This record gives sequence, structure tokens and C-alpha cells, in this order.
Amino acid sequence: MFNLKEVKAHCDVPCGIYDPSAAQIAALSVIRMVDLMNAATNEHDVAYHNDMARYVAVKESEAIKCKEEIRIIWGDFIKPPHLAMHPDIHTIVHNIMMLGGAAKQHASREKAMELLAEVNKFAEIFWKIKGVETKVVKSPYAPNEDVVYPVL
Repeated sequence: MFNLKEVKAHCDVPCGIYDPSAAQIAALSVIRMVDLMNAATNEHDVAYHNDMARYVAVKESEAIKCKEEIRIIWGDFIKPPHLAMHPDIHTIVHNIMMLGGAAKQHASREKAMELLAEVNKFAEIFWKIKGVETKVVKSPYAPNEDVVYPVL
């Protein structure tokens, strides 16, 4: 129909529309679900089981979302010059993938906090690549943990 000989594309979305904030929110959500699971009581009540099932389902989906968001930025945005400036980014991404899996397997606040810490490291590098200064602030919602945000 169009008689095209060659088509080229290099990313999933229009260039420059990447942001690690969705991964950070997902990591915060994992922490929040673990906190809610640890605070749950009255295991003989049907509401407890309902709540626990929901917390686990959300924890699982948010851990997957966190990994997916980082994987997209790492795979589509990060280029060889970025790797030369930040050679530790592969290790950080690998840690996020492993900790995201651990967040699904366990209900460990410690592992969930490690996940957020690695995502924050990734976010700091991402914004540095974009030439944007960052700051560390408490998230404005539970679990009120530190998050790296761009200074806009």
C-alpha cells in the first residue's frame, strides 16, 4: 500500500518522555503493602483474609510495575555514552530486578526499602543524564520514605 523499502524506529514512545517516578511510586506502594500486612490483626476474621489477599495482590503488581518501568528506561533511554558516565547503572538495574522479585516472594520491609533505595539511585542517575538537579524529600503519603525528585 505504501511501497516502503525500509522503516526505522528507536524507542517505544516519543523521545524524552521517560520518568522514573512511576517506579518510585511502585516501590513506595510495595513498602506500604508490607506495612499494612504487618499491621493486620484478627486473622480469624474474614475481613482480615480479604484485606491480606488484596495487600499481597497489590504488592505483587507494584513490584512488577517497578521492574517494568526501570526496564523500559534502561532498555530504551540509556545509551552507550550514559553507560560510560555511569558504569554502575547495570548493577543498579540488576539489583532492582532482583529486589523486585524478592518483594514478590517475601513480606520483608527491609527488602522493600532496599528496592526503593536502588530505584532512587537509578532516578538520581537518570536526572543527572537529563541535566536536571535532584533533591531528596519525604514522600507526601504513607509510607513517607525518602524519594529522589527532580528540581523543576
